[in-house]
Parts: sequence; structure tokens; C-alpha cells
Amino acid sequence: MRLSTKIAGLALGTAALGAASLGFVFSGAEDADAQLYAPQDILVIELKDGPVEILLRPDIAPQHVERIKTLAQEGFYNGIVFHRVIEGFMAQTGDPTGTGTGGSPYPNLPAEFNKERFVRGALGMARSQMPNSANSQFFIMFDDGDFLNGQYTLFGHVISGMENVDKIKRGDRASNGSVQDPDQMLRVYMKG
Repeated sequence: MRLSTKIAGLALGTAALGAASLGFVFSGAEDADAQLYAPQDILVIELKDGPVEILLRPDIAPQHVERIKTLAQEGFYNGIVFHRVIEGFMAQTGDPTGTGTGGSPYPNLPAEFNKERFVRGALGMARSQMPNSANSQFFIMFDDGDFLNGQYTLFGHVISGMENVDKIKRGDRASNGSVQDPDQMLRVYMKG
């Protein structure tokens, strides 16, 4: 191990200890590029196989993040199913009707397309063909989906528990990922 790597690791460890006392959560990354995250921007989704922690990104999609936080704090997402799950693509949830056509009582959001890439673990807002139609539904990527870049609002990324996302029951590809007896989000809340 190079000396510069050891020094960077020591500095990062010291910074993490200081940040912990200020209420920040260390990302768990294994290198000097690791970041510190504020707990108020971490969404927790409890699944049947364990928790998933998601870093929300108000810096790139402030209105979408505020909507997700509001709905989580209201308990809106508790018990909602993953109604559309496609192997090698994504798991979609957030519809209280479980059909893919429902939403929250709030108005739809304007698109906040950004330059972030839809990679494994990215969260995007679902919408109709109209760009300004996102409401409460969102999806978690199982794999990279570059064809979504700049077409959907990306607002967060899984920082722990992706192995639990991988265990979400898959739907039938022939019926656009529709799931019989789907898994659900047991409880959704903000960490901070």
C-alpha cells in the first residue's frame, strides 16, 4: 500500500469520526473517495429480506426529494407493493392502488432531469409519457439503464441493502413485469 493511500485513509477515518459527532453517516465506501451523508437525506425502506438505505439527492432533484420525504413522513409508502418488477431492469413501486395508475393526493411534479446516470441501485421517478407527470411512483434499478438517462428524474441511489432489493419477487416479462402476489415495502421512513 502506498504511503499516500495510508495517509488518505487516516485522514478520512479522522474526518468520519468528527462527522459522526456532528450527526453525519459514513457511506461505508472502502476508499478515499467515500462521502459523508446527512441522515436527513437517507431514506430507509424495510423489505421482507431486510432494510435498504437510499441517499436522496436534493442537489439534483429538490422537488422530487421533498415529495418522497413528505410521503415517507406521512406513512404513505408503508405496505405499498412492487407492482412492476422486471428481471435485469428495475422494481417499481409507490402506487397505492397496486396497478401502476395511482398516485398521491398531491399534484404531479415537473421533470427535474439531470446528468446523473441510471446505474445499478439508482432511483428514478416513474411517469407517464408526459415528462411532468411524476407523482409518487418510483423505481430502483437492478442493472444499468443508460437509455433512461436524461429521460427520467434520477433522485437517489442505494447506499446499503442492495442485496435485499435483488430478492424482490420478479414479475412476468410477457405482462410488462406485472407481479402476482407482489412483495411490499413494509415500512418507509427517513433515517434522520
